[in-house]
Amino acid sequence: MATTLKDTQVSVRLPNDLKDKMEAYAELTGRTKSYVAMEALSTYLDARIPQIEDLKAAVRAADQGDFANDDEVTAALTRHAPKPPRGAPKPAARRRSK
Repeated sequence: MATTLKDTQVSVRLPNDLKDKMEAYAELTGRTKSYVAMEALSTYLDARIPQIEDLKAAVRAADQGDFANDDEVTAALTRHAPKPPRGAPKPAARRRSK
């Protein structure tokens, strides 16, 4: 007889306002609370795990004396900077002090 994998049940304590939001979202989308929680956790972990792995790799590299140069730092900050709202004025260019 073949064994099938089953989902695992987990209990989580939530603040009332977060529970209310989850229930409202579930009702609006026609999904179960379990589905909403599972999708939210999956999305969160899919984003956070690579961030933490990258951070740990960066710390290891720094510990070995391997630091980013100015251009690499600027590129990383540009990549992760929040996008301004559409129609927002562009910020003035900043001068570098010497």
